Amino acid sequence: MIKIPLNLASDPFRRDRPMLVASLAAAIALSITLFISLGIIFSERHQAAETRVQLDRINADVQKVTAQQSKLDATMGRPENAEVLERSLFLNSLIERKSISWTRIFADLAKVMPYNVRLVSVRLPQVNNQNQVLLDMMVGADEPGPVLELFKKLEGAPQFGPTTLVSSTPPSQTDKLWKYRVSVNYAQKL
Repeated sequence: MIKIPLNLASDPFRRDRPMLVASLAAAIALSITLFISLGIIFSERHQAAETRVQLDRINADVQKVTAQQSKLDATMGRPENAEVLERSLFLNSLIERKSISWTRIFADLAKVMPYNVRLVSVRLPQVNNQNQVLLDMMVGADEPGPVLELFKKLEGAPQFGPTTLVSSTPPSQTDKLWKYRVSVNYAQKL
């Protein structure tokens, strides 16, 4: 026998329930996402408004400080105050130089200096704009190996910064040492 599918109903039976349930679930998920997005948008808008208020307050403070600074610069720029300004700058530079402790420099160098490296000379330390002390020194050794060890120890020590080799001099007939001029940042707090 041959079976022929025949539906005599006026409306054929359709299976719409799973599609409706899936559509309802998607609509609920999208609604939740919409409310979360709206919440995030409103909170960020509120934070942006607070940030703008703080930024306006800071800009007003900066303008006040700039006005005060320009007043002070105008006062200090007068000819009658030039001598006092020059003297105070000179005294401040002297105080800054005196605040560098030679004893502490030599104690810190003694901690990192290998036994077979000699400190030949140290120039007067200089202070840069970031209040970092720059040591310029001459070291000597019978061979180059110990000086390389000194460089490694200087760069590994917390009180010293990057080390730069400025120049080197091989031994001569009168001087049996390899000499190296070294520049290194020194982290002594002023």
